[in-house]
Amino acid sequence: MKILNYSSLEPDPVKMEGAKDVTIRWLIAKEDGAPHFAMRLFEVKPGGYTPLHQHENEHEVFILEGEGKVWKEGNEETVTPGTAIFVPQHEKHQFINKGQSVLKFICLIPV
Repeated sequence: MKILNYSSLEPDPVKMEGAKDVTIRWLIAKEDGAPHFAMRLFEVKPGGYTPLHQHENEHEVFILEGEGKVWKEGNEETVTPGTAIFVPQHEKHQFINKGQSVLKFICLIPV
């Protein structure tokens, strides 16, 4: 069993082309003995965004803090703390911080 406070992990900058002011912390990953899913914490600074992209696998996202938008099929949907999001495989998506504080969210992915 792994138990940790996320603040014990250093945030890594997201280096994908099209990302601005985004960091990631791998909370639970394959290296921890989790063979099926990974849990990641993203932090997007005000004015920052993830790249507009798509994946082979689905994503499950839960907004913890901040206010932002999620790009979905050409529209931007507002997200706030407590919002849960399912991103099907191959669906283009982008998280954009439109607020004045850090947009923080958990993202689960199959590995």
